[in-house]
Amino acid sequence: MLKIGKNIRIPENPYVLFIPFLLLYIVFVLIAQKEALFGDEFRFLLYAENLTKGTYAPPDLSLGQGPGYSIILTPFIALDLPYICIKLMNPVFHYLSIVFLFKSLRYIVSFRIALLFGIFWGCYFNTFEFMHLMYSEIFSSFLATLLLYYLVKAFNPGTPALSRKYIILSGFVMGYLTLTKVVFGYVLLVFLVVLLALWIMKRSAVNYRKGLIFLLVAFITVAPYLIYTYKLTGKIYYWSTYGGETLYWMTSHHEGEYGSWFAAPTKVIENHEDSLHNHLESGYLNFEGLDNLIPGIGDSIKSRHQKDFNEILHSGVNGVDRDDAFKRIAIRNIKANPGNYIKNCLSNIGRILFNYPYSYTTQRPSTLLRFPFNGIIVVLILFCIIPTILNWRKILFSIRFMLMLILVYLGGSVLGTAEIRMFSIIVPILLFWIAYIFGKSVKVKLKFDQSIQLP
Repeated sequence: MLKIGKNIRIPENPYVLFIPFLLLYIVFVLIAQKEALFGDEFRFLLYAENLTKGTYAPPDLSLGQGPGYSIILTPFIALDLPYICIKLMNPVFHYLSIVFLFKSLRYIVSFRIALLFGIFWGCYFNTFEFMHLMYSEIFSSFLATLLLYYLVKAFNPGTPALSRKYIILSGFVMGYLTLTKVVFGYVLLVFLVVLLALWIMKRSAVNYRKGLIFLLVAFITVAPYLIYTYKLTGKIYYWSTYGGETLYWMTSHHEGEYGSWFAAPTKVIENHEDSLHNHLESGYLNFEGLDNLIPGIGDSIKSRHQKDFNEILHSGVNGVDRDDAFKRIAIRNIKANPGNYIKNCLSNIGRILFNYPYSYTTQRPSTLLRFPFNGIIVVLILFCIIPTILNWRKILFSIRFMLMLILVYLGGSVLGTAEIRMFSIIVPILLFWIAYIFGKSVKVKLKFDQSIQLP
């Protein structure tokens, strides 16, 4: 037990220390969860059920996301367990993310500061939005903290034997995170080019060799899925059939559209059989269930986009053909109006940080709840930028490595339509960086050195 103050003692073991958060999350899920499927839940379940049958993609070859999260769901689907059993994994995953963030922070800061940042992450508002849903966000943030923990150990120069072990583990976690959030597939490519160039210029650098091993393990982890998509589509390094659609909405040049994706309905599906067996990706320009859309705006949106969607829906019978058509029109839009695409990229930054602005949607008071936490993080990030630049070579390589990963990830996310869920995944890594910079550059005194006498 650690003594805090005169009469307060708390456990030092993080698995015990953060148990109250686990209990809080479990209660929240039990209260907030519903039996009906919501939004993307049906898609994760569809892929999980396909996996129980030895396949992954549906007949129309729509690959909405990688198989990472659906693989986790597969045993629950195979055993026909209630959805609540799946949803109760979220409290466990998020609790473990707090633990691994805390354990990582203990390498660089004091117990009290690590505890403060762990509590901040445990109370982070945006995670509660997905806590009761069968979405991959909670699982992804857990993978991000596990990756952080392994990388800190992997790039520790004092333990070469353990370093090799953890570089392999971190590479596997990075690969599985990529299978869960396929945007990291492009992060891996960028890192491969950069690290190869750095290693060629300085082959004696141990950390560059470790980074290449990390990437090798990550690519081995994702290779089976990429081989599968190649056999399915004939395309090399193909991750998803939804990239073209998100890019299409990002390149929209119509007044009142800011690059947000809203083509398919976010609706509640009551019937399990209908959602998993009879769903077809043909609901384009169907706005039923979008309760935050401005009333009566649907017809206006259809009139603007129906011509494009007619071209897309007649381009082929499967998701790959539609993806190609979306990309073709998106490139055409960028060439016709590059300034508008840049404007929508800037709007993406607002959506990533504060979930605003969205096209044709009414304002919601819940948006205000995002400002305190993300506002604090943004202010702290702005403060940390200058010390980071000035002391770049003195910063731990694991932190520099993760910072570059974040920059590439966010940069790629900004180019396609983005949402706040993309930011939430990397918040633990940002908190780790912020804690490190503050620990190195800021000294706080809560008491004055001497009393101040008023004149």
